[in-house]
Amino acid sequence: MSGPLDPKPDYFRPPQEVPQVPAGAPALDVGVPVDVRAKWVAMGLLALCEVLALSLWFSASALIPALRAEFALSDLQSSLITSSVSVGFVVGTLISAVLGLADRLAPVRFFTIAILVGAGANIAVLAVDPTSIAVPLLRLVVGASMAGVYPVGMKIASSWAKGDMGLLVGLLVGALTLGSASPHLINAFGQFDWRFTMAAASGLAVAAGILVNFVQLGPNLRRAVKFEARFVLQAWTAKPLRLANLGYLGHMWELYAMWAWAGLFFSASFAINPGGPQAALYAKLATFLTIGLGAVGCLAGGYVADRLGRTTLTMGAMGISGLCALAVGFAFSGNPWLVVLLFSIWGITVVADSAQFSASIMELSDPWLVGTMVTVQTSLGFLLTIITIHSIPPLVDLVGWRFAFAFLAIGPFLGIWAMGTLRRRPEALRLAGGKR
Repeated sequence: MSGPLDPKPDYFRPPQEVPQVPAGAPALDVGVPVDVRAKWVAMGLLALCEVLALSLWFSASALIPALRAEFALSDLQSSLITSSVSVGFVVGTLISAVLGLADRLAPVRFFTIAILVGAGANIAVLAVDPTSIAVPLLRLVVGASMAGVYPVGMKIASSWAKGDMGLLVGLLVGALTLGSASPHLINAFGQFDWRFTMAAASGLAVAAGILVNFVQLGPNLRRAVKFEARFVLQAWTAKPLRLANLGYLGHMWELYAMWAWAGLFFSASFAINPGGPQAALYAKLATFLTIGLGAVGCLAGGYVADRLGRTTLTMGAMGISGLCALAVGFAFSGNPWLVVLLFSIWGITVVADSAQFSASIMELSDPWLVGTMVTVQTSLGFLLTIITIHSIPPLVDLVGWRFAFAFLAIGPFLGIWAMGTLRRRPEALRLAGGKR
């Protein structure tokens, strides 16, 4: 079996399935020393940029309750505003993957241009009718711009990894989670109009586009090689990568649908118990807490995965989050503290494993294709979220909030099977320094 850092492991490319490594493809140099101080300064600044940039993602969907109340948006319109970001991200990541942009363009420049485009599209929402098709279209552009932010940020993080890939990528996904939660906190204060939230998120994104230019790249960043579009097939033809991607798809089946509709669950539940004029505020704060706690889960998950193994952490987290998906509905309209407790556990575990799927892909793929493989993975995952995000409202109409979220448990339990299968393969020794 090839060594864990060999750039051309035999099992990755049977001749009939995928192309051979181009001549001159660089190998990952494990002997390159890492400046610890420079590393954590760069990671801290990169994490801050991700927090600021990813506030764009949920800046409109966080306001769905307010928009529904002010403009009488239908369920379809609400879903389109939410899912159009995922659609845009899928389009952007597909283009990026096919062209190999994440591995061919300078990461900082790619990040800067992408986030400034996204900020411009987001602020333009304020100039159009909230009930028009222009809003989903502008949000689609916002989503497409994230293809230059999220996967590229993970590639930058991997350039500093030295035995702590899970923690570094977990830090980035935790930043994404915090950025996704931030608009709910901004919107929780009633004196702010929803338009302020949109403008604030756009301003934060512009700040990210400026600050990222001060992020130092790590010594493990690989130079680009001649790229061919067919290289993206490795994400599926190489069985270890396929299993890691299937685990990620199970995770994504659950994650974004929960994030998208947790706020309406809280609003509906708190309107019954405890009721009263403060119920809407409590719902917004509970939504921020649920999503924001995921940042803690990401960091803890990365720390644990680097020490106990990627498959160990992902299977455990998906098991707990899947049980939460089955259980939370039974607390609907019950004791508010119990509802918040269950969602807090769900919020931590539903995303604690997210970074570890990306870390697994980085460890299983060729160093010169890391950016593209992560981009393909996220593209597939967010394509799947379109189905689950749109599935929740009809399920609520059909079975009510008590059972609607149970549908999401399908994903994590299938993900457990995929990661368990990967765990039994010899290639799993490439994960977390052999800890599987």
